[in-house]
Amino acid sequence: MVDLLGQYQRIQPEIDDSIRQVIESTEFIQGPAVRQFEQELSAYAGGTPTVTCGNGTDALQIAMMALGLKPGDEVILPVHTYVATAEVIALLRLSPVFVDVNPNTFTLDPAKLEGLITSRTRAIVPVHLYGQCADMEPILAVASQHQLHVIEDAAQSLGARYRFRDGRQVFAGTLGTVGTTSFFPSKNLGAFGDGGAMFTREEKLAATLRMIANHGQRQKYQHDLVGVNSRLDTLQAAILRVKLRHLDEYESRRRAVADFYDAHLAGLAFLETPYRAPYSTHVFHQYTLRTRGVDRDALKDYLQKKGIPSMIYYPIPLHLQAAYRKADKPEGSFPVTEELSRSVLSLPIHTEMDEEQLSYICEALARFA
Repeated sequence: MVDLLGQYQRIQPEIDDSIRQVIESTEFIQGPAVRQFEQELSAYAGGTPTVTCGNGTDALQIAMMALGLKPGDEVILPVHTYVATAEVIALLRLSPVFVDVNPNTFTLDPAKLEGLITSRTRAIVPVHLYGQCADMEPILAVASQHQLHVIEDAAQSLGARYRFRDGRQVFAGTLGTVGTTSFFPSKNLGAFGDGGAMFTREEKLAATLRMIANHGQRQKYQHDLVGVNSRLDTLQAAILRVKLRHLDEYESRRRAVADFYDAHLAGLAFLETPYRAPYSTHVFHQYTLRTRGVDRDALKDYLQKKGIPSMIYYPIPLHLQAAYRKADKPEGSFPVTEELSRSVLSLPIHTEMDEEQLSYICEALARFA
């Protein structure tokens, strides 16, 4: 699904040198590369202040802590997403409120928000899924009307840009109150381990995020807030500094793969290629098809026998997971998400794919038809 070794070999001298410098300095925690990476990522994201942390899940939790959300507060999130988005809400004893997604983009459906807002609602968490932004303009309008925080889960969309109706383009993760992202190795900007970051245009909030991520301290041994231990390793920051310089090239390569798939799979009636929303660029963290009139699992098995990996994101909707089941949200409550769980299939997409590999995949899919 992703060729991390091939990607490393392409930039091996740069990576090895960055690792060597950290090892020789022995500044493994909060070394200079961490702050340098924050500054460079901030510049990449249009100048929005950036705070790093240990992983993308921590980024979501720290954001909610910094915004002062209290037990019992309701947080609206899409039901079609990875469990981490709901997990942190439950860990903080907040109340997750699931909403169905748009059948084209697979992201939170803004038209369904109003009916879910109560006196206890405090935040909305749109997830920019598979590399494409959720439709943020109407989401932000609803949030503004009801004085709600917007916490963007941009773990899969770093580098994507949202287009407002007035023509402005803004980076995913920098539109709401706080944006979060992940540097899990398979992400478009991936570390050699875990890592995460938060974006916010509010300087005071950025300072609070930084304190919470470092045991709630502004200065060593002075703990003004209840915090957590969630710091980006200096080694990972040094690696990410190198890979950030290549991120635009990585995204271009991913788009080229997606374009190839689009062109060669368009004639297959049993597959629906990814919808590209007019309001967002797409960085294709995943290339996710929707199957029509065929057994999706049989197709997956067929591809596996041909040596072609594929993945299902996500096979069980959150409201049907044992940890998040509620009696008033049985099967059938979120029809779009439930249909997607039965029909989506993601094909390999990464920076090292060549035309021979792509042709092999497309020809195998054509033979399945």
